This record gives sequence, C-alpha cells and structure tokens, in this order.
Amino acid sequence: MSIASPILPRMMGTSYRLCPQCGACDAIGDDQAVWPTGWSCPVCSRVSEAHEGFTCFAPALADTVTGLDPGEFKDLARWEEGNYWFAPRNRLIVNLLARYFPTAQDFMEVGCGTGFVLSAIAKIKRWRRLVGTELHPAGLSIARHRLGARAELAQMDARRIPAKSVFDVIGAFDVLEHIEDDAAVLTAMHSALRPGGGLLLAVPQHPSLWSEIDTRVLHVRRYRRGELEQKVQAAGFRVLFSSSYTALLLPVMAISRWAGPGRNSDAMKSEFEPPWIVNSVLKTINQIEVTLTLAGIRFPLGGSRVIVATKLCA
Repeated sequence: MSIASPILPRMMGTSYRLCPQCGACDAIGDDQAVWPTGWSCPVCSRVSEAHEGFTCFAPALADTVTGLDPGEFKDLARWEEGNYWFAPRNRLIVNLLARYFPTAQDFMEVGCGTGFVLSAIAKIKRWRRLVGTELHPAGLSIARHRLGARAELAQMDARRIPAKSVFDVIGAFDVLEHIEDDAAVLTAMHSALRPGGGLLLAVPQHPSLWSEIDTRVLHVRRYRRGELEQKVQAAGFRVLFSSSYTALLLPVMAISRWAGPGRNSDAMKSEFEPPWIVNSVLKTINQIEVTLTLAGIRFPLGGSRVIVATKLCA
C-alpha cells in the first residue's frame, strides 16, 4: 500500500506581507524577501524592528521564558544531530513533504528552533522561498549558522503571522503544544497559506505520558488521539494523512516517563542523549517504523502525532 500523492496546484494571485500595527497589505514581489529588514509600511509608515540581525515582530517576547526557555537551544542543537528520535523524524517529515506537495516552491517553518528540520528540508530541492520563524533569537542564531543564506529567518509570535497567501506549505514540528491558544496559530497559518496550500504538523500525544520532562520544556498539553485533527479541520483544513510516530518504542517511552528520573538535567540527558549503543538501537527501530509508515501503515498510538492537511478553498 502506498501513500497518495496529490499534486499541489500552483496558485496564482498576489502574496502580501501585513503590517502588524495597522494591518495594511503590502504586495510581495517574486524576487523580494517576505519580511525584509527595515521594511516600512506604505500606509502607517511603521518600520520593522531588528533584533540581533533578525526582522522582529514580537520584540517584547524575544528570549523571554515563553513557550521554551531560550537557554535550552544550545543543548537542543547538540542533541539533535544523529539522535534516535530527531533524525528518523526528519526523514519522515521530508518524505511526506515531497510526496504530498512535490510542486511546492515556497515553504515556511513556524517555530524553527535551531533550524534542524529546516536544514533537512533545504536539501530536498531548490526552493524559491524557504523561511523560518521563531520566537527566540537564541534559536534563530543557531539556525542561521546551520542554514546560511539558504533561508530567510524572522522573529515572531506564531499566533500573529503577518502574511497573507504567501506560502505553498507551512510546517510546525513540536510547536503547538507550547502555545495555549493553538487555534490562533492554526488560523494564522491558514491565512498565510495560498488556497490549496499544505500543512505539516507534529505534536506530542497521549496525556497519560505527561512527565516532568513535559513540564521542563514548558509544554501546555499532550494531545489526545484525534484532538489535533479536529482542531485542524475546525481551522479550515482537510486532513490527508495522520499517523503516530514513535509507535514501536511506545512501551519503552511509557516506562521511561512513568518510572524515570524527575525534573532535573539528568532526566533531559537520559531522554535526549542516551549512550551511543542505546541511541543506535532506538534509532534503528524508529527508522524501521518510518519505512513502514511511508509504505502505508498507520499507527494509532505513539509518542507523537504527525498529520498532513490541505487548506480548503472557500
């Protein structure tokens, strides 16, 4: 059984950046950045701020302990490379993106963090626009080092994306669970997508797996089965694909979460930086699971939920 491959239509029409102050629309040329540094609103003359070299739309929240402690980014960047959980998930994400939206030219990742996923997406094709947004410049600085000039990076609140009909596909991977008003994020993504555009999401699931690690990384929820699909549909999307990730390792994850260490650095280290032989075994199991998922098997239970959806045209 193979995954269906709907072709993303190349939508015509104008793309707009939005002024965060007055809401005015400003058309974006094909050769222009979405949010250029120093951009001035043609209506109210508001000039976009810059913070550590990034166009900044939510300066009051920059590098505050909001959504995530910005001090975690340095450790996160070290844990991601070759990790049993992050590396197979990247393979799943880029294959779903390529399979469901092969003609996409403009991609944005909301909450791009250190740029680990975005750097993998950058390698699969030549994008016309590749954009990463993040609340914390501490993460964007690492992302800039990883991506160089391949991506435009901007600091913003995911609930208020100042764009309309700009992107073919938007992704957010382990972001929504950090935000109380996840419906506002989905609404903002819907507006920033072109008609028929695509959405890729990954979130932690099963509230029963809640542990001190969730508290440590400032999660506000783990999603119930079916909850994310319902919220995505309510925001104006049609779900094309839904499956769990880390399904084969769910028993191991449950034991670790229920009987593991408490809220301390050792708990984070054991979760994200296991001994190399343990990491190798776990990574092999997750890679097998990804292969099965891409072959058409759907897993009802697992540590994460991954969905692909498309924006419904009014």
